[in-house]
This record gives sequence, structure tokens and C-alpha cells, in this order.
Amino acid sequence: MPTYIHLTSYTEDGVQNIADSPDRLDDAKELAASLNGEFKTFFLTMGQYDIVAITEFPDDETAAQFALGVASEGAVTTETLKAFSEDEFRDVITGMS
Repeated sequence: MPTYIHLTSYTEDGVQNIADSPDRLDDAKELAASLNGEFKTFFLTMGQYDIVAITEFPDDETAAQFALGVASEGAVTTETLKAFSEDEFRDVITGMS
């Protein structure tokens, strides 16, 4: 399945209700599973983004549904990147020849 990296920042509401954050993470994992995706990795980070998560979904449309579903709760904003593994990278470069 394609891999996606989510760069996530808390909104003001998310910070004010930070104690609910573990429950929101559980909800995000449940949403991913309901969309036939998988929540692979979660990191609390320091810097420009508060959270970095790695997921897998069947396609871009499903990944977008997940990102919009998470953001619609109002506690975070998210930027989603489609990621390519090293093998996929090599296939892309080979295909350019």
C-alpha cells in the first residue's frame, strides 16, 4: 500500500484540550482502520510540527479522506506527503531512462 507522511500541528483548541490528545490519537487510528489503512508510526516532535505520523492507505483518495477526517475535528491541522520507499524511488528513476 502507498505510504503517507502527515506533518501535523496543534490548533489553539488542540492545545487548550491537550489532555484529550491520546484519545484523539486512538480515534485517528480507528479512522485509519475503518478506511482499510494502517497507522504505522506516531512521533511527538519538537520544531515546526508537533506530530509526525506515518500511515498506509490503499490510494491517495483514501489518504485524503483520513487527513480531512482528522482535521475536521478541529484539534490539528495537517499536511500530507506521499512517500516512496527506496525500492520505489529506484523504480521511478529507472523508468526515466
